[in-house]
Amino acid sequence: MSSSMFNGNSISISVSDDDSDEVGKMRVRVRRKRKKPGLRIKNDLIGRIVRKLLKWWMVLLFLPAAGLLLFEASSIGRKPALVIDSQLSTAKKPSFPLEREPNSNLNRLDPTTRVIGGVRQRCLKILPPEELQHLDIPAVEEPTNLVKKVVYISQNDLTYVAGNSTLPEQHTEPSRFNMFTGYQTLDQREESFKANETALVHCGFYSENGGFKISDEDRTYMQTCKVVVSTCAFGGGDDLYQPIGMSETSLQKVCYVAFWDEITRMTQELQGNRIGENHFIGIWRIVVVRDLPFTDQRLNGKIPKMLGHRLFPQARYSIWVDSKSQFRRDPLGVLEALLWRPNSVLAISEHGARSSVYDEAKAVVKKHKATPEEVEVQLMQYRHDGLPEDKRFNGKKALSEASVIVREHTPLSNLFMCLWFNEVVRFTSRDQLSFPYTLWRLKVLKNINIFPVCTRKDLVNSMGHIRKAKPLITSHGALV
Repeated sequence: MSSSMFNGNSISISVSDDDSDEVGKMRVRVRRKRKKPGLRIKNDLIGRIVRKLLKWWMVLLFLPAAGLLLFEASSIGRKPALVIDSQLSTAKKPSFPLEREPNSNLNRLDPTTRVIGGVRQRCLKILPPEELQHLDIPAVEEPTNLVKKVVYISQNDLTYVAGNSTLPEQHTEPSRFNMFTGYQTLDQREESFKANETALVHCGFYSENGGFKISDEDRTYMQTCKVVVSTCAFGGGDDLYQPIGMSETSLQKVCYVAFWDEITRMTQELQGNRIGENHFIGIWRIVVVRDLPFTDQRLNGKIPKMLGHRLFPQARYSIWVDSKSQFRRDPLGVLEALLWRPNSVLAISEHGARSSVYDEAKAVVKKHKATPEEVEVQLMQYRHDGLPEDKRFNGKKALSEASVIVREHTPLSNLFMCLWFNEVVRFTSRDQLSFPYTLWRLKVLKNINIFPVCTRKDLVNSMGHIRKAKPLITSHGALV
């Protein structure tokens, strides 16, 4: 029995002995279920695995990536060497190793396009393959411009005839002119820009002892070329890329000639690329030049680049391609698209970044392509002569990117190339600086096709330089 008492604000409750027994009966002990030993071991194992994964997760991610890379490398190594397949009008992968990544531009044939008037069009509008197979070289025509003949000054010229005056050869000016170029004076330079029916100009090969020696066998072959695609690699800086995209007609009618020096030959042989007994690697005829006339390898490279008419005296057309690029179009189709169709004698790409010679000069110095002193000498001369800041030609910028040059070997275009070469020798080897000036001075040369950058990108696959060119080696094997 229970009783309660209220004392003020407090309440007290008393419980009898009988009630406490009832409460005790109500308290029931809850029995916990004992975990099995096997489950505890399993949980510990999972915990250890999770901790290991957290500790080594970077290694676990790296292993699959490394395995995939090894698989891709082995797949590339199993690809067969490429040979020329004239039936497909393309050249497959060259049969010599190339230090290129698998995702490089090598052997790409896809066209380059751009949007014109809201419509995407191909940059180089070349003829379709069925028409290329039947494309032929036009008949020879007589020159219609002022310059009918170019006479090159040689060591046999004891005097230089300029207009009505006779000037003796002068060799006193300190310059890069030598027995290969002849010693052009400033007065002779000025006279050379005056176009006459018979032009007399310095144009390399001034002396038989001047250098750039080519074997008689190679020279005989070069004299058979009517159309030539040429390149050069001096100093071992670049590999040789086989042209692609040719028609069967071009393979039969076009010479492909690559000029090497001894450094390049040795560099390529170390990579397993030996010149065959027939002097060919793929479709390139390799011409090894000895006794290069300049210590500057870039300047040596200007000889086959600008003086193709001197190296190939019987050729009517030439296409120059820098060694860092792979030519990927049909040569006759390129001549038709860039020369014959627009009635031009020279085609060259405009510069992609700048239009002013003076802005280009700043970039040349900034990139250490020439010294500030020699660039300033060139600019002072051009400013003195009145070269405009932003030279335009037929509405297009005259500043060029000369990695691809397409031209007909006419007396006027040959004169232009000689004048351009002399500017490169006199000042800096950066031919972008002297091209607009030479074009501006030789005002009678009008039919030049300065094509956009996207056309140049359609002509070649740009590979970039592989390695730094090595110093010049003399005929005695000594470094210069």
